[in-house]
Order: sequence, then C-alpha cells, then structure tokens
Amino acid sequence: MTIKRRLTLTTLAALGAISFAPAAWAQEKTDFKVAWSIYVGWMPWGYASDTGIVDKWADKYGISIEVTQFNDYVESINQYTAGGYDAVTLTNMDGLSIPAAGGVDTTALIVGDFSDGNDAVFIKGEGSLADITGRDVNLVEFSVSHYLLARALDSVGLSERDVSVINTADPDMVGAFQTPDVTAMVTWNPMVSEIVALPDATKVFDSAQIPGEIIDLMVANTDVLADNPKFGQALAGIWYETMALMTSDTPEGAAARGAMGAASGTDQAGFEAQMAATKLFADPAEAVAFAASPELGSTMDLVRAFLFDKGLLTPGATSEDAIGIELPDGTMLGDTANVKFRFDNTFMQMAADGSL
Repeated sequence: MTIKRRLTLTTLAALGAISFAPAAWAQEKTDFKVAWSIYVGWMPWGYASDTGIVDKWADKYGISIEVTQFNDYVESINQYTAGGYDAVTLTNMDGLSIPAAGGVDTTALIVGDFSDGNDAVFIKGEGSLADITGRDVNLVEFSVSHYLLARALDSVGLSERDVSVINTADPDMVGAFQTPDVTAMVTWNPMVSEIVALPDATKVFDSAQIPGEIIDLMVANTDVLADNPKFGQALAGIWYETMALMTSDTPEGAAARGAMGAASGTDQAGFEAQMAATKLFADPAEAVAFAASPELGSTMDLVRAFLFDKGLLTPGATSEDAIGIELPDGTMLGDTANVKFRFDNTFMQMAADGSL
C-alpha cells in the first residue's frame, strides 16, 4: 500500500540539512522533471506519461518532461524541495509546510481536486463524533488526517485535548482498526474504503463536511515557472486532456479509469468509488473559479493556523504569519517580505480560454 500525504517531524528536521539553491533553478531550459505519488487525484499524471500525452504536449512546446512516480509521498516532496524535480504533486497543507517552509518559493499552477469524502474519521461501534471523547485516535501525525481530526473536533465543540493522538503508519491502518485496542481512527483512501466495510466501523466525519479544505495540487518552483512558461503551459495541457478523457462516459474513458485503478492497486469500480469521493476539476474554468474564490484564503488561514499550532511552519516562527502566501488576485496572507507559496491561475485560465 502506498504512502499518501504523510508528514512527520523527522521529515521536517531532515529538510533542515538540505542546501537549497533556488538561484540555480532560475534559468531558461528545455528539460524538466515532475514527481508524483499514488492518489486518485494524481493518477492522471502516470497515465498521461504511459500513454504519450506527456510527450505530445512537451513536443508542442519544444521541451522534454520526465514524469516519475514515487511510492513515498513525502520523499517526492523532499526531492522537489532539494531541487531534484521542477514540479511535484502535493496538498495545500504540505506545500506550505515543506517546500515553502524550507525556503523554496513554490507556485500552485493546477488546482486538481479537493477531497470530498476520501479522508474520514471512524469510531468502533455505534455512536457519533462526540463519542470520540476520551479515546485514543490512531492517525498519521501531522498529516492531513491530523488536520481533519482538528476540524472535526472543532465542529462539535471539542479539541485535541479531549482525545489522545496515536501516531500510526498508514500501511498499518486497516489491520490496526481490527485489533481490540483501537477504537478510533482517521485515515484516507484506499484505507477508508476498506475500513468502512468492516462490521464494527462507524464513519462519524469525513472531508465532505469541510469541502475545499484538503486541496490536491500540481506545484512548480516559482523561478523555474517564471523563466520557462512553456513548462506551465505543457503541464496544463497534459492535465486537462487527461482529465477530459478520464471523466468521459466513453469506452476510452472507462479504459482509462480501469488502467488508473489497476496502477493504484484496485480495479475500475474501486477507482470510480474513490473518484466519487473527490471533487475533480476537469473543467479549467471551474478550477479558476475555485482558486479565485474568497474561500481559498479562508482555507489557507485555517491551514497556516494549524501548522503554526503544531510547530510546523518554520523553526522559530512566532506567528502564523511567518510565511507569506499569495492568492490569485494578488492578495497576501502573512509576511509579504517572505512570500514562498503562491496560487497562480494563469495556466488554468489559458486552458479555459483554449489558448494553450
């Protein structure tokens, strides 16, 4: 089972030893490297690479794009942060807490989807979310599962002080839930789909109740993107061609979903079930509207507050304003002298306008 959206303090500490060299990235070039990891919203990148869609768009712009799958999600982000890759798939929270916090100016150029039920809180036995009080809660600490728990508890007037978090590796989740000692858990798909089928599992909260907060992105190094806009254009072209195929009600679309399901360790039906719990932005105009909405700023406020509370923004950060975030309309959150995470609608808008 692959690792998705996992964040640890060990990872963050290790990043401190990495020597970042953004100036070396800032140059015109023709060869680019993209990293991705297994997750329903990121499977299109592997499929596009396997079927020639990546090469088609790279050739259109006279560049070369190498797409590499990582089985370890955090390792893919680490490699990007260290300069080994020009772009990577990640969540809005991890983009802020790893490369941005590590000093690498990063731009989200494709808003691919948000979790709409793929992440969930379970208790064992009958009950409601309030019944989680006093329990140990197994989850991947400091991951989006931890964020989901915080948001869930807040929705019923509870806080993390009312539970005990037990750090648990994601490959162990399904087995752990079936042991007598585990009575509450937070995890993501494909584990969610396995746990929900267990006879004593009760789902009491999921990401559909905080729509738009756990966002899956394609990000690129800001300097690379500025000096090589053709790279951004090609990435947008690849994404939206693949999404159109993946979401089509055609034999070709079904075959694409089946191939992505097999590549992610399930089948077509299992993959389509995960798609149903994901708000995929197949229409670039819809993605642009989502990124331009006031809700994105509100979400990033929640995310940066969570990261500051957990000590995950930057070493020595004295407030959630330590890292600047730029929204598509130019609005800034946090330190305007230290902007390291940006949302840019340029390439999605080009796709919407048919000008790629």
